[in-house]
Amino acid sequence: MTEKKFSCPECESTEPVDRRAFLSAVGGTAVTLVGLEALPLASRAKADGPAAVRAPRPAEDLIRELYASLSDAQKSRVVLPWNHGVNPQGGGTPTRLRFFNAAIFSDRKIEDVYTPAQTELCERILRGICNGDEGFRLISRAGTWDNTATFGRCGAYIFGDPTGDNQFAWVFTGHHLTVRCDGNSEPDAAFGGPLYYGHSPDGWSQRNLFYPQTLAAKDLFESFNPGQRQQALVAGSPGEGEGSVRFRPRGQRFPGLAAAQMTHDQRALVERLMRSVLSPYRAEDAEEVMQLVRRNGGLEQLHVAFYRDPGSNEDARWTFWRIEGPGFVWNFRVLPHVHTYVNIGIPRPNA
Repeated sequence: MTEKKFSCPECESTEPVDRRAFLSAVGGTAVTLVGLEALPLASRAKADGPAAVRAPRPAEDLIRELYASLSDAQKSRVVLPWNHGVNPQGGGTPTRLRFFNAAIFSDRKIEDVYTPAQTELCERILRGICNGDEGFRLISRAGTWDNTATFGRCGAYIFGDPTGDNQFAWVFTGHHLTVRCDGNSEPDAAFGGPLYYGHSPDGWSQRNLFYPQTLAAKDLFESFNPGQRQQALVAGSPGEGEGSVRFRPRGQRFPGLAAAQMTHDQRALVERLMRSVLSPYRAEDAEEVMQLVRRNGGLEQLHVAFYRDPGSNEDARWTFWRIEGPGFVWNFRVLPHVHTYVNIGIPRPNA
């Protein structure tokens, strides 16, 4: 019955994870921030003779199927109110929008609640919000689920009611992972709310499955001239968790170098970085990110910052990189291992 508090107790004692050859994030998932084009679907039904392969069902439909299959006893354990976690006066962050580093409830993991058929359905839902097999490989950390070790030790919960036109969110959590699918129930929020992902190996190591994201950020940094580097480098740390991804109040300056001050080639590297960070996720979620960037003023409003580590050397000048702008935070910790917090949406008028 206990809700799992956010912590990373196993991170300092993680066994190395073998890294397979990384499949190009650009191939089949190109996105241009100058034109803010949509990412194409990772896989489409292809004709095979006279019959065509049926297109996979959307994740939202699979969530409704999962909900319909639950017994009353199961619903009492894994179906929660839409505003669970908010006190009667309206204070607090709803549980569905928080970050978690394990199953939300330690006694309500997938293996504790779901039947084998329902467990398979949960995996299909998760695959449905990933960009094909490669996206699922990244989200699952090559099937290891990082220190969660198995899919069954993760958690999958439904907030609200997915039937009809009701608000709902399916939230999946594990070690270094919080993702969700909400059928756009959360207005003006990419991914249905804040996103969290990570991997235990050193983020500068090729063993880390998100190393291509680090490499894309490194290539961007190395393209800067000395003056741009001075602007892009920031002392200290942006922090982690919920507080690190709050949108800044209107009028407050963003740290780092603005895309508006970059050359055409440097903006292309920003686009490459964006392709890399969006590549694990399904096309419609990546396109929603693009729409929100557009609504918040476009690429020119984004800033890229690199945070210094006092003990860094020439091979690792920074331990965080961060893309930030109006309604946009992608906060990536490289060392000692990857922790990434994401929040993309439309800021409230009073913010």
